[in-house]
Amino acid sequence: MSVKPHQCSLVTVFATNVRRRRLELGLSQEELAEQAGVHRTYVGMLERGEKNVTIYNIERIAAALNVSPASLLQES
Repeated sequence: MSVKPHQCSLVTVFATNVRRRRLELGLSQEELAEQAGVHRTYVGMLERGEKNVTIYNIERIAAALNVSPASLLQES
């Protein structure tokens, strides 16, 4: 049975943390995407919990946000 991304609590935690940190830094989704080397629509989909992110992209996004990858997966 397949679980959709929005049905996984960790996807929601990641989405919330990425959006919160991006806004703290005053970055647009497009700016974050450029710094992380991903497509701008991908960032929006991640922040809405529509996509399941790979470990590879967690690392890239964390680096762009100047945080540890683990911090993006922890509930605040």
